[in-house]
Amino acid sequence: MDKKTLRKEMILKRRGMTRIEREEKSKRIQRTLFDLEEYKKSHFIFTFISTEEEVDTHNIIRHSLAIGKRVGVPITIPEKKELLVSEILDFDKELEMGFYNILTPKKEYIREVSPDIVDLVLVPGVVFSKDGYRVGYGGGYYDRFLSRLNVLKIGICFHLQLQEKVPVGKFDIPVDIIITDEEIIYCR
Repeated sequence: MDKKTLRKEMILKRRGMTRIEREEKSKRIQRTLFDLEEYKKSHFIFTFISTEEEVDTHNIIRHSLAIGKRVGVPITIPEKKELLVSEILDFDKELEMGFYNILTPKKEYIREVSPDIVDLVLVPGVVFSKDGYRVGYGGGYYDRFLSRLNVLKIGICFHLQLQEKVPVGKFDIPVDIIITDEEIIYCR
């Protein structure tokens, strides 16, 4: 199955979950992440800001800030298909709806930092394979971003988003760990 078809099918499958199901499964994923040694040792996390259909990262960001971790979120540069890292200090005050209808830092709260200080990236995806490859939303933003970093990459998704294999392109960057609401998969 090609990426486009797989993406479309999985988005429909994910939409079939109720809000309560998503919340409960997101909480399980969050607890697993917070218990992970690699998370505990991290200092600067880069994470996507979830939409309502994805695993909730809003509480991951709030919790990380509350326990003293530094957190970066993406600033999307559509012309270059590039992601910049902006440090966030207050989740509830600093964001507004942005590109692709995703929360993004308000102009006055953009604090661009070097991606080199990031030591853990939470990677979004529509479908993940157990060997760490993923089908994203089709822009290639994360693969470009991750190709420049030597950092721990954790994919977070609902268990129903897992497949044995996904189509892999030559520029695709796999994640190291996948956390679902049912298991942790060490891919490498």
